[in-house]
Amino acid sequence: QVQLVESGGGLVQPGGSLRLSCAASGSIFSIYAMGWYRQAPGKQRELVATITRSGSTDYADSVKGRFTISRDNAKNTIYLQMNSLKPEDTAVYYCNAVAQVQAAVPPTGYWGQGTQVTVSS
Repeated sequence: QVQLVESGGGLVQPGGSLRLSCAASGSIFSIYAMGWYRQAPGKQRELVATITRSGSTDYADSVKGRFTISRDNAKNTIYLQMNSLKPEDTAVYYCNAVAQVQAAVPPTGYWGQGTQVTVSS
């Protein structure tokens, strides 16, 4: 199994910044794409940003130019630098990873427990 642990959420004023981290641990053979998703109250979970093992990134239009995803493969960790935060960024942010626990086992998606980000004055 693969465990994902997020950290770095909190309360921030509009225009402020936060940096989220997600560390993967457990029986890991290989980790492929990783990413951040978020879910606001009463809304569906949505993609925020993804990053491949080689570093290719993709972002939701709503966060382009404000958020930056990065990855440290040696530490099995991804980060989300969030700048110019807006009230509409308020949500629980979840980390996702596509990983293999063994070479003979197909890649599987794993989720973290989520971290709350609240943008409010």
